[in-house]
Amino acid sequence: MILAQKIAGLIRELAIRHRLPAALIALPCFGVVAAFGIAPDTLVEKLQVSNIVEELRLPALTPAGDNNPAFAREERIQRGDTVASLLARLQVDDSAASQFLRNNKQAKALYQLIPGRTVRATTGADGTLANLRYLNAGSLLSVDRYGDAFTVKEEPAQLEQRVLMKSAEIRNSLFGATDAAGLPDAVAMQIADIFSTDIDFHRDLRKGDRFSVVYEVFYHRGEPVRTGRVLAAEFINQGKAYQAVYFSYAENQGGYYTPEGKNLRKQFLRSPLEFSRITSGFTNARFHPVLQAWRAHKGIDYGASTGTRVKATGDGVVEFAGRQGGYGNVIVLRHQSKYTTWYGHLSGFAKGMRKGKRVAQGDVIGYVGATGLATGPHLHYEFRTSDVHQNPLRVAMPAAPPITPEQKPEFEQAAQPYVQWLALLRTTNLARLD
Repeated sequence: MILAQKIAGLIRELAIRHRLPAALIALPCFGVVAAFGIAPDTLVEKLQVSNIVEELRLPALTPAGDNNPAFAREERIQRGDTVASLLARLQVDDSAASQFLRNNKQAKALYQLIPGRTVRATTGADGTLANLRYLNAGSLLSVDRYGDAFTVKEEPAQLEQRVLMKSAEIRNSLFGATDAAGLPDAVAMQIADIFSTDIDFHRDLRKGDRFSVVYEVFYHRGEPVRTGRVLAAEFINQGKAYQAVYFSYAENQGGYYTPEGKNLRKQFLRSPLEFSRITSGFTNARFHPVLQAWRAHKGIDYGASTGTRVKATGDGVVEFAGRQGGYGNVIVLRHQSKYTTWYGHLSGFAKGMRKGKRVAQGDVIGYVGATGLATGPHLHYEFRTSDVHQNPLRVAMPAAPPITPEQKPEFEQAAQPYVQWLALLRTTNLARLD
């Protein structure tokens, strides 16, 4: 009623001021008053409210700890691998699982081990196998443990790509840091390969170095089955930051570049092995362990186990592949016109290694051995310019071509989100958050 009285007074005032009929001014106001009306037959009495208390039965609480935590590991199949050697590298120590894999007919597909493909396993802390995934072309072989029994099945693999991010700090080694961060070994090897022309992972790592990485993982029905490509990475070595982003400039062709478009790839890698230790350096005077005499050592010896993959350090053509004196099994690659690289004491050659074959940087050309004048398995590596020996660890490596002006806009658009993610990771320890 107070509102209605105020509206009536306002109508009279406006009618006097504007000399208009009061009925005309009042028309819009009736809607306003009606908005506050009550619809016919509306119940206005108070509704009865009652409190209902019902007892909920909760499940019994159990301790959060796990007496046998799970560890996920991934290994790339190497030449000469057997199921037993592969399980050993996956740190599977489970006689029941080994016996099952030997005797089960469906698991026989696991024995078709193709070098380069990956096997992923989840184990307990004591090495018992929880599950195993082998992605073979378009099929996925799955082995799962249920109590003391195992099941195996093979089905077409429908993969889903996900992009993950991690960062970690070096305490002892790159592999130790990636393990602590929950990163597969395949990612660690890619990081080492990406920055191999700027960082010598045999000598340059320091405690406190940091790295961040953005990478692909392919899932099948919610389970990770294969690690994909590193899409971006940053490595801070001795206070200096190195960044890399992957850019695909053509179908099935791409490479790693700095955010400014500089090609990270040099014409030659610093080392033909992903990880190893230097057992003998480049020197003019070394006591030869076999010949028992002092003589020059015009190369670098890398200690590694027999069968370790040896990579071509640069694009080239096979000039020689065979046995030659103290080198034992050796491959000689010619790069352009004046550079040659030598790879000695090999246990064997990669398929197709023969004179005239073209190889690309990073291609596997052979395997570490102890043929020729060698006291144990290692790789003897030489770098020559116009047939003059050079120290591979000190020679200046020419850079590969950068991003072209035509590719620049597309590259900048593709690289921008990666650079932003790396900036975020630099101030976030995702390894701890996980």
